[in-house]
Amino acid sequence: MSQLTQETCEACRADAPKVSDEELATLIKDIPDWSTEVRDGVMQLEKRFEFPDFAQALAFTNRVGEIAEAEGHHPKLVTEWGQVIVTWWSHKIRGLHRNDFIMAAKTDQL
Repeated sequence: MSQLTQETCEACRADAPKVSDEELATLIKDIPDWSTEVRDGVMQLEKRFEFPDFAQALAFTNRVGEIAEAEGHHPKLVTEWGQVIVTWWSHKIRGLHRNDFIMAAKTDQL
């Protein structure tokens, strides 16, 4: 089990630091199936989860929503037949914070 899954998110302020390149290289090892994507200059973590039908994809989406609400940190969720794409990033800092890696690891546990 990843050390990240044992952590809780801290409140993220607009002046919170983004993860450094060194932190990124270390943290991404705990979530190896996630990719980094840059959209509109904002680095994000993204992963596609596959399911045999829409009902299971929707149930997974709801479970991600529950942990997001519990931690006060919310992803972009795209739910389609047989798949859910989860994207984590910190809106306030327009990039990646340690919280995003924590939530990606918790998403993997679902």
